[in-house]
Amino acid sequence: MPSWLRDTIEPDANSKEEASAAAQEVPTPSPKASSVSQINAMIKSHLEASFGTIWVKGEISNFTNHRSGHYYFSLKDDRSQISAVMFRGMNSKLRFLPENGMEVIVQAKVAVYEPRGSYQLMCQSMEAVGAGSLQKAYEQLKAKLKQEGLFAQEHKKSLPKLPAKVAIITSPTGAAIRDMLNVLSRRASGLEILLIPALVQGEAAAPSLIEAIKKLKLLKDIDVAIIGRGGGSVEDLWAFNNEALAREIYSLNIPIVSAVGHEIDFTICDFVADLRAPTPSAAAELIVANKSDMLLRVNNAQARIQSLMQRQVRALKEKSYLLQRRLVSPQKYLEQISQRVDELDSRLLARMQEKLKQARQNLRYQSKQIPRLTKNLQLYREQVRRLVKDIQAWQGTQIKSLRKDLNSQMAMLDSLSPLNVLDRGYAITFKKQKVVKRAKELKKEEEIEIRYADKTIGAKVTKI
Repeated sequence: MPSWLRDTIEPDANSKEEASAAAQEVPTPSPKASSVSQINAMIKSHLEASFGTIWVKGEISNFTNHRSGHYYFSLKDDRSQISAVMFRGMNSKLRFLPENGMEVIVQAKVAVYEPRGSYQLMCQSMEAVGAGSLQKAYEQLKAKLKQEGLFAQEHKKSLPKLPAKVAIITSPTGAAIRDMLNVLSRRASGLEILLIPALVQGEAAAPSLIEAIKKLKLLKDIDVAIIGRGGGSVEDLWAFNNEALAREIYSLNIPIVSAVGHEIDFTICDFVADLRAPTPSAAAELIVANKSDMLLRVNNAQARIQSLMQRQVRALKEKSYLLQRRLVSPQKYLEQISQRVDELDSRLLARMQEKLKQARQNLRYQSKQIPRLTKNLQLYREQVRRLVKDIQAWQGTQIKSLRKDLNSQMAMLDSLSPLNVLDRGYAITFKKQKVVKRAKELKKEEEIEIRYADKTIGAKVTKI
């Protein structure tokens, strides 16, 4: 137990002996007890006074980014851990977001949280161990913007072939602007250049660059823009890793080239811009073509066009010559048509005469055949008359024979008719319109009908 706390709550040995002697003479009063809040307040006062500002190295765990803006976490090593807090006013200066598992060094003070009686570290600053806080912040922002699509290739705009007006965002006093102006004036003397001055290094550089981009958005006649500066350390180039600046560049409606630092230097602006140039001078070369190169391309194109036109003219001349050879005068064409008509007329007349000759021959042949046909027709008529007489004679004979057979059959039927039997005095008995052949078919009191030759009468059976 700390001496300051032991002295506070425990008396020394002499005090114990005196208290024991006094207890034999005077009754011992109840001891005076301290409250929990008083104990925590005393611990807080002595503990915080015993430690000044300290540096602590450890691994972050249980990290919480509270909605209040405060960071709550623990720092641990392989044997123990300690609670820590970093309030919003302090963590707003961090260039990276702490994560679980990250090894850091914090500048802090030891503090006691009285409501729970626990002690913790109140962090004032934090540095990442290993890659460094700047590199960690760079990697985190790069991953975040890439995931949001700010680096997507389909968003990139193409540079104009022949820009008329170029805007440059950089420091007006740096070497970069001089290099770019030198290249632009040499390659395109008629190009209009607008300088939008901005700070490119220090704490105020990022807001200055953002303001320059906003000014660029207000200009309507800019064909392409360059943003950049010369080389430097990571800290010197850090303004071009600003998230707000990256979003402003992404929202531009004109193509922009990023030319920050040297070829090995990469910033967030390089990824979000439409094109990255390794140096400011290279950016100037990229946006305008060399005058001599353009002249050579124009001459080559002119030569190709002239050669193509010559080939086309030759082809048209050859085609015209062939058409002239095939072309005849209208008079000659009419004469050919007239001759063709006469030829067809002659052929038609000859064909008609041939057909008429054949028709006359057929008519003479048919005329010679008329007497023979007339004679044959008379013979056919005589044969038909004889055939009709033979048929009529055969029909008469057949009819007589059929009539004789019919009379014979009728006589036979007449002899077999029951009516003739009735004429001889017989009668026929009917029961329910059926002939009664035997007496056993009748019953007493049954009604019957008896048919005689002249009429039919009703009767009733009275005796069987």
